[in-house]
Amino acid sequence: METALLAIWRPLSATPLLWLAATLIAYAIGRGIQLACEGAPLANPVLIAIVLVAVVLGASGTSYATYFAGAQFIDFLLGPATVALAVPLAANVGHVRRSFHGIGLALVAGSLTSAVSGVVVVWLLGGDRAIAFSMAPKAVTTPIAMALAREVGGVPALTTALAISGGIVAAVIGRPVLWWLRVDDWRAQGLAAGVAGSGVAAAQVAPLSGLAAAFAALGIGLNGLITALIIPLLARFWVG
Repeated sequence: METALLAIWRPLSATPLLWLAATLIAYAIGRGIQLACEGAPLANPVLIAIVLVAVVLGASGTSYATYFAGAQFIDFLLGPATVALAVPLAANVGHVRRSFHGIGLALVAGSLTSAVSGVVVVWLLGGDRAIAFSMAPKAVTTPIAMALAREVGGVPALTTALAISGGIVAAVIGRPVLWWLRVDDWRAQGLAAGVAGSGVAAAQVAPLSGLAAAFAALGIGLNGLITALIIPLLARFWVG
């Protein structure tokens, strides 16, 4: 039986579309679990899909390079998916204008806290410069985070893992924490998701409210811009 399974698996594993299909199926399973759990934050479809794909890769002995060769089309769609958030942003531009002063303060506070805390935590724990500046852009959307890490001497691959992990954490605990703090304004929830969790957290809140989606898009874009200005300045003051 095992020999027959291996005979079937070997030609399939070399097919690039296999891993694209596996990723989509894993996400569909995650989405189904989320719906069955009535949208429970812990039942995040991105987290479930990552775990399922990792288990399959580990069990089959497939390298990441082989997996990415098939699933890279999804990586390519990350950019267009982020840009698509401009649609709800344009539909709610009036709300954005009326809230602009509060948005500015929240964005600067969020961006500074995220970037500085990443560097400070690594420094306090005795980490080196490369790790510190891999962690600094953790709350920024992945393409910007990778570019920033590369520019200031970080490790782009580590930054990618931290950005995705941070986004999942924000998606899982973000809304429960805000509800516990009695923050029920969709503008605040959307902006917090975009600034703290980038695309992953934004995808969690966007289907719930067009207003939240608009402010999440704004948070992603402006947080990326502000962080791109902050991190090179932090890099100049690093000693050691």
